[in-house]
Amino acid sequence: MAQAHISCAVRFNLSCRHADAGTAPGAPLIVPHRFTTLASKNQAHLRLMGTTDLHMHVFPYDYYADRCADGVGLARTAAHVDAIRAEAANAMLLDSGDFLQGNPMGDYIAYERGMREGDLHPVIAAMNAVGFDAATLGNHDFNYGLDFLVKSLAGARFPVLSANVVTGMGTTPYDDTHLVKPHIILERTLIDGTGKAHPFKVGLIGLAPPQITTWDRHYLKGRVRTRDIVETARAHVPLMKEKGADIIVALAHSGIGEPRHVEGQENACLPLATLEGIDAVMSGHQHLTFPGPAFAGIPGVDAERGTIHGKPAVMSGFWGSHLGVIDLMLERDAGHWRIVTHDCALRPISRRGKNREIAPLVESRAHVLNAAARAHVETLGYIRRPLGRTTAPLHSYFALVADDPSVQIVSNAQRDYMERMLKGGPHEHLPLLSAVAPFKTGGRGGPDHYTDIPAGRLALRHLADLYPYPNTVRALRVSGAQLKGWLERSAGIFNQITPGGTDQELLNPAFPGYNFDVIDGVRYQIEISQPSRFDIEGNIVNPGASRIVALTWQGRPVSDDMEFVIVTNNYRADGGGAFPGTGCDTAIVKSPTTIRDVILRHVVETSPLTPGADGNWRLAPLPGTTVLFDTSPQAAHHATRVLGLAIEPAGEGAGGFARFRLRL
Repeated sequence: MAQAHISCAVRFNLSCRHADAGTAPGAPLIVPHRFTTLASKNQAHLRLMGTTDLHMHVFPYDYYADRCADGVGLARTAAHVDAIRAEAANAMLLDSGDFLQGNPMGDYIAYERGMREGDLHPVIAAMNAVGFDAATLGNHDFNYGLDFLVKSLAGARFPVLSANVVTGMGTTPYDDTHLVKPHIILERTLIDGTGKAHPFKVGLIGLAPPQITTWDRHYLKGRVRTRDIVETARAHVPLMKEKGADIIVALAHSGIGEPRHVEGQENACLPLATLEGIDAVMSGHQHLTFPGPAFAGIPGVDAERGTIHGKPAVMSGFWGSHLGVIDLMLERDAGHWRIVTHDCALRPISRRGKNREIAPLVESRAHVLNAAARAHVETLGYIRRPLGRTTAPLHSYFALVADDPSVQIVSNAQRDYMERMLKGGPHEHLPLLSAVAPFKTGGRGGPDHYTDIPAGRLALRHLADLYPYPNTVRALRVSGAQLKGWLERSAGIFNQITPGGTDQELLNPAFPGYNFDVIDGVRYQIEISQPSRFDIEGNIVNPGASRIVALTWQGRPVSDDMEFVIVTNNYRADGGGAFPGTGCDTAIVKSPTTIRDVILRHVVETSPLTPGADGNWRLAPLPGTTVLFDTSPQAAHHATRVLGLAIEPAGEGAGGFARFRLRL
């Protein structure tokens, strides 16, 4: 692994040197957009560039696998930024949030090095180097607490906005006191088609999911509150117009969800785009791309042109995978600018080849790498610290279809920790269960987004691979009915399967793997021939549906009135995912200890680990039925070792995944 790092470092140096020269293979071509060519007197071409969900990915590096990753990294995205600035006389760069957390570098800064007054956070340093004009806050930017957030933002040479995150709520959104600026009017100079300079005012408003007060409640309770995205924008946009904004761009850490406005909407860009005065939307949060087929067929959305209710919009993937570009042809009339026409496009930083390998399309920029170079080297030392050993590999390739050793390790660590916490207390007598979801299960992260830890030495990076979020430990007291409801909610990941059918799609791709909780300490089966009780958002749609069968504790059927303690994480305990029995003020134990620290202690105390799933859950048998699911091509090396399941290869899936068949 050390040799791999050396060669990777050489690649960074070579890539950066070529990139600075501007002649490297794969360097973006400088081709003026047609709006630049067409612009005449009193017309100007403005290019709005956008990133989102960077999640600390400055370097093209996977710290979990400790190897280069050609499909990620702001340093690569910066090559597109440089090219576009060379193509157009007028360009701005904006970010839609979630930049401060998301990989071990973020954890190293937050938990190991810390942020003293005057320190410059590496992702902020990198964003400064690229030259962002503004950014908004996303939900994960609050994961390390408000004090850390404020210290980190202090070094930004660009405004960071959020209109609906407030420290004091007034009678109306006009009267709120804000954590950061709610909106800003940037005064710029536009060069028209004849080369003449004109004054221009761009209004930018920042918006975050209002659910942050639930998801990070232990940090935010009593310190910040949130308003509805659409309600907030409706109040602020007229103020921005009064201040002279020629155009208004919404920087929304919010996706494209329900078509109609719902109070407290998480993915609110559809109703947001209907507001008069908003001219363009930079969206994010969903880790998807727009324009693109992911949003085809949604009323009000033109997935090919990249418009929402006729207004230009982009969503730029995640981890620096794409740069979103909104091209605006502007015309000056009576001293004000208006949009005449527009284009929307995405510029990817990599492509996947015929053999599923990822090839970079652009090279990293040296000045961006250099901005975070010290933190990168320190993070490598941090992730490589030895902790213990495992006698068998740990991977998540089949974690959505079978009880999984990588999930079992986390579950065991949580239960061990909570047993000590409850000892001698009023809840010690209750059965203790442990709820864990597999976090790296492909999905939007692609076919490389899986845990894969070989047998042998365990390092700190492996713990981050098993559990990539900085969640803390919680315990809830729940009834048997709530326990069953919790499992019913998890079972919504499966499509309804017709008994006796062949090669039906098993998994609902819209259901995130992090909401598939496995609960240890009970035994159960999942009857997927039945409809799901809940929809993807956690709303009850089939009240009488029951997929969870044969639910027992120590051989006894679980009744509705039985009581249990479930150890889980703060996100789930505070209502994340809308699981029965969770929500505000339901926890009986609120520990400040991170789950990764709990896993670390478990590994050190029990090393060498002997991974193995206890098989406490399974899909209920459906004789004569086969289903298909997609996972990583690497899963083929482990398929025969999944106990109790008949899994066989079934060809290639879409987007670099491999397809497998499961006989039920």
